[in-house]
Amino acid sequence: MREEKYEIGGMHCAACSSAVERVTKKLPGVERSEVNLPMNRLTIVYDEAQCNSEMIIAKVEKAGFTAKLKEDAGKQEKGNGTVSADGVEVAKQLRREKASLIASVIFAGVLLVVSMGHMLIQGFPLPDIIAPETHPVNFALVQLLLTIPVLILGKKFFVGGFRSLLHRNPNMDTLVAVSATASFLYSLVMTFLITDHPHLVHSLYYESAAVVVALVSVGKYMEASNKEKTKEAITGLMALAPENAILVDENGQWEVPLSMIKVGDTVLVKPGARVPLDGVVTSGSGSVNEAMLTGESLPVEKHEGSEVIGGSVSVDGALYVEVTRVGEDTTLAKIIRFVEEAQGRKAPIAKIADKVAGVFVPVVMTIALVAGVFWMIFGPGLGVEGDVFSFALKIFTSVLVIACPCALGLATPTAIIVGTGLGASKGILIRSGEALEQTHKAQVVILDKTGTVTEGKPVVTDLVAEDEEALLRTAYLLERLSEHPLAKAVCETAKQQEEMMLSETAASNRITEFQNISGRGLTAVDGEGFILLAGNAALLKENEVSIETYRAVAEKLQAQGKTLVFVARGGQAIGVIAIADTIKPDAKNAIAELKRYGIRTVLLTGDNRAAAE
Repeated sequence: MREEKYEIGGMHCAACSSAVERVTKKLPGVERSEVNLPMNRLTIVYDEAQCNSEMIIAKVEKAGFTAKLKEDAGKQEKGNGTVSADGVEVAKQLRREKASLIASVIFAGVLLVVSMGHMLIQGFPLPDIIAPETHPVNFALVQLLLTIPVLILGKKFFVGGFRSLLHRNPNMDTLVAVSATASFLYSLVMTFLITDHPHLVHSLYYESAAVVVALVSVGKYMEASNKEKTKEAITGLMALAPENAILVDENGQWEVPLSMIKVGDTVLVKPGARVPLDGVVTSGSGSVNEAMLTGESLPVEKHEGSEVIGGSVSVDGALYVEVTRVGEDTTLAKIIRFVEEAQGRKAPIAKIADKVAGVFVPVVMTIALVAGVFWMIFGPGLGVEGDVFSFALKIFTSVLVIACPCALGLATPTAIIVGTGLGASKGILIRSGEALEQTHKAQVVILDKTGTVTEGKPVVTDLVAEDEEALLRTAYLLERLSEHPLAKAVCETAKQQEEMMLSETAASNRITEFQNISGRGLTAVDGEGFILLAGNAALLKENEVSIETYRAVAEKLQAQGKTLVFVARGGQAIGVIAIADTIKPDAKNAIAELKRYGIRTVLLTGDNRAAAE
């Protein structure tokens, strides 16, 4: 069995998506066929021995739509937030539609005032030259001239609607097209007859045709705009992969497009750069921020033999990485595919809506026709006065117009896409639409700690020293030259205290021989010639500096899950800085709210019990 995805063009409503599903399911060897309307995507599973992509495309096109095989998510290159050619075209299309929409609404609004103003407001001031009582022909012609631009601007409804009708797959556009055409043609005939029968000026329905097209255009524009917003989460994930990588070979270093990198190549990742693809460090060491995947706020130390993930960010140290996975096999591509599949998979409630939508339009058209014919035949006997045909047309049009909204088949899949997309942008991966629908039945919620209950950002929590000011000042001298998150946490605390704002020109504040020792910490020599150290216990031990004075308090702080930075000057330890990920201000209220709903909450963490407690 083979699974493929196709981009489907020409779908406007749930009836369209049902038609695509219906015709493709009839193909031999097709096991499953599902259409995601907001994403314009068909996912089909079929037996290659009985069916192929050419047959699928031909079947979809015969039904009145277009189909194009979709490239896999892992092969799409949209690095650094750049937008694909398709995305640019969609943005241009939306701008064109907005301009047409504004024009349609203006014309329809003026038409509504001209045609209905005198009915709603007694003595409404219409110029005498177009007043229905004195110049009925002019009154009709003005409405005709205001209606034509609206219908031209909304021609896609008529083209798509009647084409679907010819392919025997009527959709929501068909309802708009038939009702607007009926109203317009009837009014046009009445306009020609007004000269002989002035009373027919009250049988014009131009505003029905124009207002329906304008209002449905507003809905379609909002729908298209919302569709694009639902894709932002996927685009954001794609932006995590850089467009280029530094390829290292026997001839030197070359910056090349990501598509040129293959398994086994070696790439150089500089400090501050994103890791281009999954791989293994062959030489060099440094720390990498993997928060995009794990949510872990503190960088992970990497050395020879360590695995790195494409999309993560090198904090410090240069890394030479042998690429192990490219394209659709990378971790990032799998995450993108995971989110896309979750957005594309239908929830049980959506399947019910689709079944209704499949027969909705034909049933509505039948009801409208029956209702119109009924009032044509029995109208006079049921008290209808005047033009019975005009009344029957009004009934026919009303039924079609009322049935126009596409919310039936669009609301549920759009909600799923928005829900899963918003979740992905917040670091929450939702398995499927079905999982999202079932979440309300949850009785236990398991919470990760880092970045979920906590801020996901390290801050200084404790300063342990005989002279805290000297400790912070010495640490700041070193840490201000580092981009490490722990260094930034120390600097933030130092800057909060005015006395720590060091004068860059003071001789005592100048440092030389600065070194960033990956996995250990920082060393330098200050203006007075003293060696400064800021790092872990291993760094101080290597430099023969005793930490016995602070050992007991250090063990206590470590038991609480805190990261320690030991600071020394001139061969003497002067204190310890404890850094930890703090609890989010709203975490307590969020957990209390869950418990109020009767949900049991569990904290699941890789830290020790003391840190968890």
